[in-house]
Amino acid sequence: MNTTAPLASVSVAGPKLYRRLHFWRWVSALIVLAAVAGIIVVLAGARIQWPHVLQYVVLDTMAQAAWNTVVLAVAAQLVAVIIGVVIAIMRISRNPVATSVATGYIWIFRGVPVLVQILVWYNLALVVDRIVIGVPFTDWTLIDQPTNAIMTAFTAALLGLALNESAYMAEIIRGGLKGIDSGQTEAAHALGMSPMRTLARIILPQAMRIIIPPTGNNFINMLKTTSLASVVTYFELVKAAANISSRNLEVMETLFAAAVWYMIIVTIASIGQFYLERAFDGSTRRGRPRNLRTAIRNALVRPPFSRRGIDE
Repeated sequence: MNTTAPLASVSVAGPKLYRRLHFWRWVSALIVLAAVAGIIVVLAGARIQWPHVLQYVVLDTMAQAAWNTVVLAVAAQLVAVIIGVVIAIMRISRNPVATSVATGYIWIFRGVPVLVQILVWYNLALVVDRIVIGVPFTDWTLIDQPTNAIMTAFTAALLGLALNESAYMAEIIRGGLKGIDSGQTEAAHALGMSPMRTLARIILPQAMRIIIPPTGNNFINMLKTTSLASVVTYFELVKAAANISSRNLEVMETLFAAAVWYMIIVTIASIGQFYLERAFDGSTRRGRPRNLRTAIRNALVRPPFSRRGIDE
């Protein structure tokens, strides 16, 4: 005879989950949205001919100025990267003379404002009549021209922007090179690689993952810094806006048109930076969007102040 009493069925309920409301986050979001709405209302009621802004944006003059802006920014950034690599290698070398020269270069060109540098190069003819570059110990002359003929508005702006940026690039590249474990250099030398081959084949490819993100940010900043070239009459966006407004006195409308062009250029540069970073980074880390469309979708569907996104 079975004397064991039947067990009563007991339902074990799990812990009840409550969703956090994040009350103050929503309050701060509403405050920010109210501030943005207030700015929009103020701009809508301001004495600005908004239809004229669109007309100035599509002018051939503004398009040409935008192209000149991009050309100056790309040329200055390329020169800055080349000089920055050389200065960074000198900075980390064991040669005390090279290290001292590199340190002095960074100290000077990073310390002097870029506007002052542009003006110095543009007015170089006041102290140097001719620019002569020859081959040492020979009679060959590569360049012998009046300074004003060489130091045009473009050249002065290019030198001012590139030399200033190269000082920052040197520090960025040096940080990238120092970020690679020294054991890899020792292993490459043990395999018989020369220092230059080790740098080109082992160190630089890995350092690019560290160098690319700040370089992209610096290039975007360079695009906007080209506006300083307007003081030496280089025909970029701000100069084009000033020329147009000097005839019709619509200063704000032309400046807003220039701002639209800057936003377009910076947006395109940001997209290029995204793909460049992904190419060097491999995009294998968890939670990182695989393409730009996914990144934009994550940004659009993500609730305010949430840390979670949707990948795929």
